[in-house]
Amino acid sequence: MRPDFEKINDLLVEVFNDILVIEESELRKSHFNDLSITEMHTIEAIGMYRKKTTSEVAKELAITVGTLTTAINRLVKKNYVERIRSEDDRRVVKLSLTKKGKLLYRVHQSFHRKMIEATLQNMEKDESEALLRALNNLHLFLQEYK
Repeated sequence: MRPDFEKINDLLVEVFNDILVIEESELRKSHFNDLSITEMHTIEAIGMYRKKTTSEVAKELAITVGTLTTAINRLVKKNYVERIRSEDDRRVVKLSLTKKGKLLYRVHQSFHRKMIEATLQNMEKDESEALLRALNNLHLFLQEYK
């Protein structure tokens, strides 16, 4: 086993927990204090640029359509998400962010952008490429558990 194993493990766990705590804390202090972290991540999964079906979003979040429907109902009531019936097939309902939902999405993306910029600060190209490879390896490993 590599000598840096424990340190890498500790840092991964700490970083994951720190991100969740900071996101929740920032939500509570913002205009979006009526949202939970789960709701914020649901908004992130819906995204800004393409209307998605409930099934697509549920698959991305690795939850059931029923669980997502409950979350979407709350987000519709809070005016972050809207349901839009397809013009081609009225049985198909797509999810879209409202103006308020898009604003939250942009604020959340800004936090992520700053986090990545801070991570890559003072890194050489080969170091950032190694980090990208390592994170991709981690992602592939985690996908096996989904």
